[in-house]
Amino acid sequence: MHGSTTILAADRRSAKPTRLVAAILSFYHWTARKLRERRNLNAVMELSDEQLKDIGLSRYQTESDVHGYCRD
Repeated sequence: MHGSTTILAADRRSAKPTRLVAAILSFYHWTARKLRERRNLNAVMELSDEQLKDIGLSRYQTESDVHGYCRD
């Protein structure tokens, strides 16, 4: 009887993540999102004025977004 109780307790602990694991995963997802945003922003900043005009943006809009990104 004692052995089955130990197995159930071990299963219960491994079934739900601890706060540390949840915090690490949250930090990982936040970092991945910020890196993805930065790559996209760098790609837009490399476009010429004509290419920006084709997609409906101006150089001013992209530069103001860079400053907004830096504040976040």
